[in-house]
Amino acid sequence: MKIILAAALSLGLNAAAVANEPRADAKAVEDIVSASGIEPMGDVITSRGDKVFFTATHNHWPIEKVNLWRWASVTKQVIATLVLQQVAAGRIDLDQPVARYLPGFKSANAGSVTVRQLLRHQSGLPNPDDTAATPDSVPAYEAPGYKGSRDPLKGYCAGPVKGAPGGNWDYNNCDYIVAGALLEAVTGKTWQALVQDRIAKPLGLKTVGAFPTKKPTVPGMIDGKPETGYDLSAFGASAGLYGSVEDLWKFDRALMTGTLLPDSARAQLWDGQPKLGSIALGQWAFSAPLEGCAKPVRIVERRGAIGGIEVRNFILPDADVVAIVFVSKAGFDFGEVWQARGFSYDLLSAAACTPKEPL
Repeated sequence: MKIILAAALSLGLNAAAVANEPRADAKAVEDIVSASGIEPMGDVITSRGDKVFFTATHNHWPIEKVNLWRWASVTKQVIATLVLQQVAAGRIDLDQPVARYLPGFKSANAGSVTVRQLLRHQSGLPNPDDTAATPDSVPAYEAPGYKGSRDPLKGYCAGPVKGAPGGNWDYNNCDYIVAGALLEAVTGKTWQALVQDRIAKPLGLKTVGAFPTKKPTVPGMIDGKPETGYDLSAFGASAGLYGSVEDLWKFDRALMTGTLLPDSARAQLWDGQPKLGSIALGQWAFSAPLEGCAKPVRIVERRGAIGGIEVRNFILPDADVVAIVFVSKAGFDFGEVWQARGFSYDLLSAAACTPKEPL
């Protein structure tokens, strides 16, 4: 793996400042990443404050200078942020039923599921992953040539519900496909346009876009073979964004520092519910012990996977730390932070808890 420490130029940061970042953090993270076996390709960023102190990338094929990754379900974190922007502006009430904003939504749950429940996966809506698998083992909804309707208001997501809203969370992509339609109804702009207007352009994110695209994005591997059979545009507002790891880092920092949301709206976004497995709105938020830290650390986690591409996006608000990992092979063992084991736990412990040398 090609290891790059203090990759300030790629992020537009001050090279001297990053070079002076405490070396103990970078070395500890480097050892963990080097031993992880992130192959054939992975991108990693860890930072404290505005200073990136470790990046790693591994590239085996000629591609654009910056690797473009499927953000997969990190898209949900972005969509939830856009919804909370409308909440902060007084245009959406999280505790009103979805039908208030989408009177054309044909689901049996439209009049009873609230926006908050939609974003927390308590809607009872159907799951596109449950559609019959193709010969490539891809759910039919997510494959080229799907014979059903992907209309968020009248198609598959408006079909037979799985249960009443408000119970335990049940993960599904329909929740955020519908949330994209809700944003369009409230603002008059598509969710793709809102990503550009409200997030990408203000933050200077040059690589962020939505599928379909002709740009070369990192391909995934499954069982050592190139994946096949996905229509990436099918994921829509649930998992349809792509971009660089650097631009995801900039999004995280803007979310952490209040650039994208006022504190009150961000508090609702990150309101993890312990009784519901710490699920918040479009992400998970919880506290967990990390090795080397004196007390549990607050962690916001968003994970995603499509085919052979997997991502972990970690924000540690109180420690002022971000850690992002993309890999291009299915089945990479990230472990679980809350179980105090595995790659993610070791990475966050090193990034947030390693004793820092004086500047």
